[in-house]
Amino acid sequence: MQMRLVVSYAVFIGLLAPMAGCRAPSLLITPVSGKRELVETRLATDGHFAFDKVAMIDVSGTIRNDSPFQLFGQSENPVSFLLEQLDAAANDPRVKTVILRINSPGGTVVASELMYDEIIGFRERTGKPVIAMMMDIAASGGYYIACACDAIVAQPSTITGSIGVLMLTVDLSGTMHKIGVRTDAVVSGLYKDAGSPFRTMTPEEREYFQAMVNDMYGRFAAVVAKGRPELSAERVAELANGRVFTGQQAVEVGLVDQLAGPRETVRLAKSMAGLTRVQLVTYSRAQNYRPNYYASAPAVPAGDVNFIKLNLPETFVPPSPEFLYLWMPGR
Repeated sequence: MQMRLVVSYAVFIGLLAPMAGCRAPSLLITPVSGKRELVETRLATDGHFAFDKVAMIDVSGTIRNDSPFQLFGQSENPVSFLLEQLDAAANDPRVKTVILRINSPGGTVVASELMYDEIIGFRERTGKPVIAMMMDIAASGGYYIACACDAIVAQPSTITGSIGVLMLTVDLSGTMHKIGVRTDAVVSGLYKDAGSPFRTMTPEEREYFQAMVNDMYGRFAAVVAKGRPELSAERVAELANGRVFTGQQAVEVGLVDQLAGPRETVRLAKSMAGLTRVQLVTYSRAQNYRPNYYASAPAVPAGDVNFIKLNLPETFVPPSPEFLYLWMPGR
């Protein structure tokens, strides 16, 4: 059992302060479970006699196959957490349908492929339908994993698409020259230090990386064609040029099946499974509070500091080439 200390202050400003008087700070000590197993939370129900379930599973933030850096405490590996939730839905015979709620600009190529494979595997071994429900953004890798689902729905203003591959690196050679720093690498082959941020990329290296990007792009386009069989290969190629679409535009071009909010998506899930009364459930850690299907409250990690929370952005990570299914405007 671990204890979480929450200190809250009531602050009164302007003319309300004299009227309210002085209040001492309040101290709330709440015991919480230290277990990390998933806990099922009921978000909504069609009535007291609803037996069958629709599970809502979240994919949020950058898709990576590691835990995002956090100065204090611990964080989730997105791929691992998705698999854990899918397993929970697979092992519960009362769960008849899954809604995959996506709010992500994408991420690394391999992590996106892993999530895609896990969703396909879930559908094949359970026979349970999966509906991708896009929220603010479901672009690039976010759209990649949506193609693993039986149906895709979006909000009218959802940003989606960005079908393509990005290899991002930096060139620090000019800055290093100005400050009088030079690097020297001893390599075993011509391409061993290709993509180094400490020198300008050669034409041969650019051609080498372009071939890799083209190969990954081909797999992305194949995934879209498989997930959207009503689109011809030529039409997929026209749409898969990196541009983004609103949800409304995505429906018009065939990348999304229909516009739907959470309530409409639950009705679609019930229809696909032939159900009339269901419980809408989700999975989270024991410390999380999830009052309804608009909520997403990450657990307070062990060692979190209530007065200061420091999360260093990924841009502080030493630069190295990465292949990304990621929408990154303004690069």
